[in-house]
Amino acid sequence: QVQLVESGGGSVQAGESLRLSCTASGWSYSMKCMGWFRQAPGKEREGVAAIRTSSGVSFYADSVKGRFTISQVDANNTVYLQMHSLEPADTAMYYCAAGLGTNWREVDDYSFWGQGTQVTVSS
Repeated sequence: QVQLVESGGGSVQAGESLRLSCTASGWSYSMKCMGWFRQAPGKEREGVAAIRTSSGVSFYADSVKGRFTISQVDANNTVYLQMHSLEPADTAMYYCAAGLGTNWREVDDYSFWGQGTQVTVSS
């Protein structure tokens, strides 16, 4: 059984930074990709960034390229999402996910999900 626990969310002003953390306990052969998704009220969950766990290759949504960086630390099974230059449009619940991630943006490609951490950016 895999459990994902996120932390690091909060309320910030536009232009500020936050770093989200996701720590995985347990292991599954299907954990080929770790991703960060977000969901704002009334909107669908969308992929923000993902990283292939074996190669370290990363992917980003166009809306966050150049501002967000995903990274992993294998030693403690933790994935980070460093977020700079935050905008009000980044306000959402952020979820960590693990799974095959064949299509890194697809929610259905992930088998395990964290409980989410709220990010609120005010102007």
